[in-house]
Amino acid sequence: MTAGLGTARGLRGPRHAGHTMTVDHLGALSLPVGDDGVVLGDDAEGRRQLVGFHRSTPYEVLLIGGLWSAQVLALRAAGTGARVAVETGRPQAWTMLAQAAGAGLECITLHEVGRVPPMGATVGSPVVVIRDCGMRPPRGRVVSAPWQSVLTLLPYLSPVAPRLMRDSTLVGVQRISPQEAEQTSRILGLERAESDALPTLADGVTLWCAGRERLWVMTSPTDAETGLLGVARRMD
Repeated sequence: MTAGLGTARGLRGPRHAGHTMTVDHLGALSLPVGDDGVVLGDDAEGRRQLVGFHRSTPYEVLLIGGLWSAQVLALRAAGTGARVAVETGRPQAWTMLAQAAGAGLECITLHEVGRVPPMGATVGSPVVVIRDCGMRPPRGRVVSAPWQSVLTLLPYLSPVAPRLMRDSTLVGVQRISPQEAEQTSRILGLERAESDALPTLADGVTLWCAGRERLWVMTSPTDAETGLLGVARRMD
């Protein structure tokens, strides 16, 4: 997707004459995921999908979904080398994750609502701010900026949701009520089939929307993520 979803893309390297192989060997090719994106999960065809949080321009993401998904993204963002600042009113829900991440390094830090300090994000030290501030998150003092992306978590739709959906470059929607699905559909311009599917989504499934592009993604935890966070769940 043009707003950041897609498969991993490598950096341009030295020029070589090239390599060839027969068509019947192409199926054996596989490419490791590099540090050019955070793994969201797999699409309906089983292709791995990434979101590029590390950008030279401000990047706003909204996730209407569960705490579990936000915490998986926090762990995976830290795994790409980003510093993750979590602004939350429920630090007890994040403490174990912050302590376990980074093998003792403070790659995930917790901050009270409205108390995130300037992070000094740079191309060599990118930052992802995760705002877990309830149904009515106040306007953040630390906003998206070059090399500093912001992901806002909403457990459900609220009066601020329409503004956040319109202001975000990327919006993820997990299972919501039929009434919320109708409102979301109007704001995001979803097709009827997409709107009808939202109340029936399984845990771990997210509809990611960027402009007019749509992508269904299943987030499956690794063994380490399951050990720390448990299995995928929509409700906290």
